[in-house]
Amino acid sequence: MDHSPLLFSRRQVLAGAAAAAATTFVPSFSAISLGATSASVPKALNRARRWVQLALVEQDPATFDPDWWLDFFKRVHAEGACISAGGVCAYYPTEVPFHHRSDALGDKDVLGYLVEGCRKQNMAVIARVDPHCIRDDAAQAHPEWVAVDANGQKARHMVMSDRWLTCALGPYNFEFMPQVLREIAAKYNVDAFFANRWAGHIDCYCESCRAEFKKATGLVIPPVRHGANWVEFERWRTARLFQVWDVWDAAVHEVNPDIACLMNKGGAHEREMTQIGQRAGMVAADRQGRSSSVVPPWMAGWNAKVFRSVMDEKPVAGITSVGSDDAHRWKDSVQSAAELRVWMLETIAHGMRPWVVKFCGTLYDRRWIPVVEEIFKWHAANAQHLDYRRNLARVAIVWSPQTSAAVGNANTEASQMGIYHALIEARTPCEMVYEQLLDAEHLDRFRLLILPNVAALSDAQCAQLRQFVGRGGSLVATFETSLYDEAGKKRSDFALADLFGVSYSGKTDAFVKNAYINIEHDTRHPILHGFDDAGRMINTVGYVDVKPTAPFRPPPLTRVPSYPDLPMEDVYPRQAKTDIAEVYLREVGNGRVAYFPGDIDRTFWEVLDPDHGRLIANVVRWTLDELDVISVSGPGVLDVGVWQQDDSLSAHLVNLTNPMMMKGPLRELYPVSPQQVTLRIPSGRAPRDVRLLVSKADAKPKVDDQTLSLTIPSITDHEVVAVSF
Repeated sequence: MDHSPLLFSRRQVLAGAAAAAATTFVPSFSAISLGATSASVPKALNRARRWVQLALVEQDPATFDPDWWLDFFKRVHAEGACISAGGVCAYYPTEVPFHHRSDALGDKDVLGYLVEGCRKQNMAVIARVDPHCIRDDAAQAHPEWVAVDANGQKARHMVMSDRWLTCALGPYNFEFMPQVLREIAAKYNVDAFFANRWAGHIDCYCESCRAEFKKATGLVIPPVRHGANWVEFERWRTARLFQVWDVWDAAVHEVNPDIACLMNKGGAHEREMTQIGQRAGMVAADRQGRSSSVVPPWMAGWNAKVFRSVMDEKPVAGITSVGSDDAHRWKDSVQSAAELRVWMLETIAHGMRPWVVKFCGTLYDRRWIPVVEEIFKWHAANAQHLDYRRNLARVAIVWSPQTSAAVGNANTEASQMGIYHALIEARTPCEMVYEQLLDAEHLDRFRLLILPNVAALSDAQCAQLRQFVGRGGSLVATFETSLYDEAGKKRSDFALADLFGVSYSGKTDAFVKNAYINIEHDTRHPILHGFDDAGRMINTVGYVDVKPTAPFRPPPLTRVPSYPDLPMEDVYPRQAKTDIAEVYLREVGNGRVAYFPGDIDRTFWEVLDPDHGRLIANVVRWTLDELDVISVSGPGVLDVGVWQQDDSLSAHLVNLTNPMMMKGPLRELYPVSPQQVTLRIPSGRAPRDVRLLVSKADAKPKVDDQTLSLTIPSITDHEVVAVSF
């Protein structure tokens, strides 16, 4: 499995062709859907709260113990299983020509045995297929199945010299794979198919692709990416993948109309994300863990929030690999227990159903087993408090693949990550809002929207943001937000200039060195809380020149312009005092608006200066202008989320305090000492019972005027405050 979207769907696809529109902060996922307009999902899949995926290898039929796995499913209270079935390798006695049977299969039917065992445990079952490559015999008999590169050469597999990459858009996926799907659907009682690596690994120039593209557009496939006709080629490929999806759906529905197809490949793109939210009945975030790059463990929670922003209250699952998720692909590895625990708990804390994947059924290293068993058992025992209904966060971050596609670069991602990390450090619960869903239905449960350099916004989207503020909402925006339209065309002024109270002066500095911010204590502004002994702080890396168009009070932060940083004798400010504001703060109707002309979010992510994190948190708190849903004080870094169920409330606190927080894997867990927690109780509800679901310590709560206060003695990795009404 790779890190690309999956979609259980009937007439939609998250296009692999749209990879140029995706950036690394857009998570990968699975989504389940039946019908072009239906958001229903098979009951067996909908009720499955805990999933285990078993990704078999060719030799497994001779070496692994299927009964151990069936017993493991039972021990951990798994309610769904995803099992390797066919494609590259068949784990059942297939009769489809050139569908390679596992060399170790013999007279066994591994798939049938596992499916039957799962059904006896009343589990949902998904059959995994992988069509991305074929062997020499199939390639010789059907050369039209093989992908062709831009030089006209048939594409050998990038790893296996006796394998060939298949063309995802031609006869292999349109003719061969439907036979495989029909055969499995007819022989085995499965609820869905999980298609891995189905959308192609190269830009294909085979005869079929060239002919179909020419027929559809009258054009020739460009020889290089982003050349002439490239946009048209991507659009065609997206549409062609939709057609593959339809053909696969039609094939399985010939056998059983209730079976769903999962398609796992592609780059998240704003148009597809809108369709997913409308049609999908379930999604699963397929970011399986942390890579060797700088990735904080809260990324699992980020994934949950991104997909919840398009899925509303429909279920979201989170896939965790028990092995390393590093780009070097040590697939038989095992993560450290601490790393595995925290990633899984992040998925659970933020509303996802846990889904664990193990590559290879043969067990070389069993250290992952106790971790998964403990967490799954805990999850099953506390199901009533983990039936997520409504997230109570009042702050939302607008995430923008549109900006990434139109004007984006690495700084776009960094701005989003910086804001999110600042809220983690501030212990401020937040959700994500999708840029294409800025209507009242999706926004009005929030008090504050944050736009971290959301540069590309349409006029219609800006109008929706104005309407949000007009209804009493508040905004925080940074840098070039709204300076471009949705296609990336630069405007002469911010489209939201009327809300910001400033206009663009025509100049953007992308790289400013050695500039500072003066802290104007005489203003006594609340955003200066915690800066009592500070005279100044470092400034941002990027800066937009603006001019005020509305009245502002004396600025609490002013600019110290850049000055030389070498030679050392010349490192002193040439202008130590200005009246240029570093943040513009104003009240608009019943809301508040804060605009940073600097890219403080991007700079914070790059530098992680605590002053920037504190300033972001202070501005968010001032702009929010209401009591916190939850307040947590104490040492350490905690990721906080609050959920309301029908008759209860649950507050999750995940302990991220660790020297390996920003770059894993975690070696061990570091408990944090007492945490003081204050929760706002929903109006009209009275607490009946308060429990700490992890430590089971005596909560000793105090209730005073719709607030509940308690002390958590210690948190090792995770604690849940469960309040029953």
